[in-house]
Amino acid sequence: MLIMDSKMIKIRYHALLLTLILSPTVLATTIYKWVDENGVTHYSQQVPPDRPSETLYSEDIEQQKVGFIAPKETEVSVPTKNPQQTAAEAIVRQDKAQAKAICSNAKHQLNLLNTHTRLTRRNAQTGDMERMTEEQRQAAMSAQQEKISLFCIK
Repeated sequence: MLIMDSKMIKIRYHALLLTLILSPTVLATTIYKWVDENGVTHYSQQVPPDRPSETLYSEDIEQQKVGFIAPKETEVSVPTKNPQQTAAEAIVRQDKAQAKAICSNAKHQLNLLNTHTRLTRRNAQTGDMERMTEEQRQAAMSAQQEKISLFCIK
């Protein structure tokens, strides 16, 4: 008899707990709406300090349909070409062999710059051989990569 009573108590306890969990009033939330000094509307579950606010209840708020406004088409802007790109395109159109040679040379130079860190080059003013600094090497690598992107046919 005692065993039946404990089972009944558990069943009633679980039924009560399930009723409380699924009750819409338990799930309801109080929301406060107010406008700040800049005219911006705020929504929060905490009462705003020193501001008059409107109290809303989540169960009273009607949900809006999602996606009922058609998206606006944005204009696609055509990227402008810099003078180097324009000149490179003209060379490629006029002389494919020259463009291929420039591409091949740029790839070779980039390979050298990537594999060797202690490079020397001739100073244009004095004619002496000088060791390249890392900054000069990185700048030369960027220049070769740009040539590859301009002259190598994809």
